[in-house]
Amino acid sequence: MKVTDFDFSLPKDLIALSPVKERDRSRLLVLHKDGMLEHKRFSDITAYLTPGDMLLMNNTKVFPARLTGLKQTGGKLDILLVRERGDNVWDVLSRGNYTGILKITENLEAALHNGKIAYFQCSGNLMNTIWKYGNMPLPPYIRRLPDESDKERYQTVYAKQEGSIAAPTAGLHFTEGLLKEIKAKGVTIRELTLHIGIGTFKPILTSNVEAHCMDKEYFEIDKKLISEMKETKASGKRVVTVGTTTTRAIEGYMSGRYTNNTNPPSPPLLKRGKGGLLGSKFISGTTDIFIYPGYQFRAIDSLITNFHLPKSTPLMLTSALCGWEKLKNAYEEAIARRYRFFSYGDAMLFL
Repeated sequence: MKVTDFDFSLPKDLIALSPVKERDRSRLLVLHKDGMLEHKRFSDITAYLTPGDMLLMNNTKVFPARLTGLKQTGGKLDILLVRERGDNVWDVLSRGNYTGILKITENLEAALHNGKIAYFQCSGNLMNTIWKYGNMPLPPYIRRLPDESDKERYQTVYAKQEGSIAAPTAGLHFTEGLLKEIKAKGVTIRELTLHIGIGTFKPILTSNVEAHCMDKEYFEIDKKLISEMKETKASGKRVVTVGTTTTRAIEGYMSGRYTNNTNPPSPPLLKRGKGGLLGSKFISGTTDIFIYPGYQFRAIDSLITNFHLPKSTPLMLTSALCGWEKLKNAYEEAIARRYRFFSYGDAMLFL
C-alpha cells in the first residue's frame, strides 16, 4: 500500500484552533457498516450504545510538557519533554542543538546537551513546578499559543494517570453527565492506560505503508478487563473503543504485539503500589503495533474517534476498521458540511 493512497485535501479553515464551549455539543458523524451517514451531536451518542456494550477509554493524563526558557545568550528556546530518563533527566525536543543552561524560572533551570537531553535543577518538586510554569503541548497545526484554559480542555474529564504529551482527543467530547447517562443505560464503562508520546503523530517518511515503524508506548491494562471484554463479546454485545490510542493498547495486547514490563517507567509515568511495582493485578508493557488496512481486529467492534490528518497512522487505523473508500467518502461529506477537524474538532462513530 502507498502512503499517498491515504491523502486528501482539507481547507485550512476547517482545522479547529479551540474547542467548542460545551464538550458534548461537538458534531458527530455516524458511519454505518453499509456506508450510510448520519449527522448528529456528540450528546446523541448514547442512542447508539446498547445495554451490555462495553465502552473502553484511555485514562492517561496530559502534563504541560512544553517549557520556555532563556539561553545564556539571551535568546528564547522552547523545549518539549518527551521521555524521563531518570531523576530530573529528560529526553527533549527543541529547535537546533543548543548546549548550555536554559533558565525557565527563578527556581528551575535545565542544562541542555545538543538540544536533546535536559538535566533539571529545581529548588522544589519538579513536576509541581512544571505544572505551574509549563504549557500544554498542543499539536503544531493549532497555530496559537496555549493558555491556561488548555490545561482543562486539552484533557479528558476522566484523565487520571499522568504521563502523556498528547491528549486522547476522541475522549475530549465526553462530560461527566454524559458518562452517567451512558452508564445508566446499562453500558459498561472501563478504562485502560496508554501514555501517548511523539510516535503517534510522527509523520510517515516511507513511501510504502508497511515499511513504517511506530514508536513504543507504555500501557497498563487491568487483567479483569480482559475477561470482562471476552464475556461482552461472547454475549453478542460490542466493545466500543474511545480513540485510536485505546484501540492500539487493547489490540496490541490481544494480538501479542507488546513487550512485558512489570516495573513501569519512573514518575510522572504511572506507578502503582509500594515501590512502584504493579503486582499481579495488571498487565503492563510497551507496544509498537501499527494498524492499517488488512489488520484483523481481535478486540474492538466499534470506534469513536476524531477526524485525522492526511497520510497519518490514526487515519490508517480507522481505515482498517471501516475501509478506506467508506472513510474517504465520509471525510468528503464532512468537509462539504464544514465539520471541524483534528484534536479540538468534531467526532466520528464507526458502527
